[in-house]
Amino acid sequence: MLDTVASRTAHRVAVRRAEHQVLDSPRLFEDPLSLRIIEPESLAKIRPGQVNRKQRLTKSFRAFMALRSRWAEDELVKAVGQGIGQGIRQYVILGAGLDTFAYRNPDPELQVFEVDHPATQAWKQERLAGAGIPIPASMEFVAAHFERESVAEALARTSFRPDAPAFFAWLGVIPYLTDAAFEETLRFVATRPEGSGIVFDYAIPRTMLNPVESMALDALSLHVANAGEPFRLFFEPEALMARLLDMGFHSIEDLGRDQMNARYYAGRADGLRVKGNLARLVRAGV
Repeated sequence: MLDTVASRTAHRVAVRRAEHQVLDSPRLFEDPLSLRIIEPESLAKIRPGQVNRKQRLTKSFRAFMALRSRWAEDELVKAVGQGIGQGIRQYVILGAGLDTFAYRNPDPELQVFEVDHPATQAWKQERLAGAGIPIPASMEFVAAHFERESVAEALARTSFRPDAPAFFAWLGVIPYLTDAAFEETLRFVATRPEGSGIVFDYAIPRTMLNPVESMALDALSLHVANAGEPFRLFFEPEALMARLLDMGFHSIEDLGRDQMNARYYAGRADGLRVKGNLARLVRAGV
C-alpha cells in the first residue's frame, strides 16, 4: 500500500457487507452501520429489488464477506463468555478497515483495539465523523504499518495489557503481507497469556485450485493489484497447520468452503453461499 493512500480494498469489502444488509434475506450478519460508513456514491447503488449485474457476479464474494464477519464475531462471543477465552476483556482487530464492531459493541467492559495502516485509519475516522457514528470510550485506534513495526510495538503505545488474555481478529489482510510480517504477528499472538485466541482467513495457492477457481483468482488478483494492493502470500492448509502447531497454538479449526456453507448457509432458498475454494478460515487458541 502507498503510505498516504487509504485501502480501496477495505472499502470494497465494506460495500459487500452493506449490500448484504439490503440484498439478502434473511441476513446472516447484522451490520446496519455498514450502510452509513461506506461512501455515499457506493450506497446509492444498493437498491433492494434492483440487483445489478455486478452485484450478481459478486454474490459469492458477498456471501464470504458476510460469513467471515459473522464467524469472527461468533468466535469472539465464545471467547468472552466461555471456552478458550473465559474472562477475555481485550479484542484486537488487526487491519480493521471499515469494520464496525467497536461501534456496535454491546459490552462496555470489552476493550477494542483497531490496528490499521495510518492512512486507512485516518480515512475511517473521517467516514465515522461524516456518518455521525460516535467513537465509544471502549475503543482505541492504533495506527501501524505491519511491514514496518510489530504489533507488539504498536500495542505498547496503548492501554493494551500484555499480561491479560486477548482475542484477535485478522481478516482480509494476510494475502497482502510478506511471510516475515505474518510470522512475527502470529508469534506475538501465540505468546499471549493462556486463554487468548485468534481468527484469520488466508488464501490458497493457485496450484491447489481447479481451472474455474484459478480464473477467479487471476481476475481478483488483477483487480487488487490495480488498486495498488497485490496478493503476495498463500498457504497450503497442511503446511499452515504445521506452522501453527509449531508456534504453540492448539484447538485449531480450519474451515473450507463446504464447512462454511454447511454451518451458515444450509437450507437457504436464495442461493447465497460461498463458491470456490480460494480462501479458508482459521480459529486457533493459545
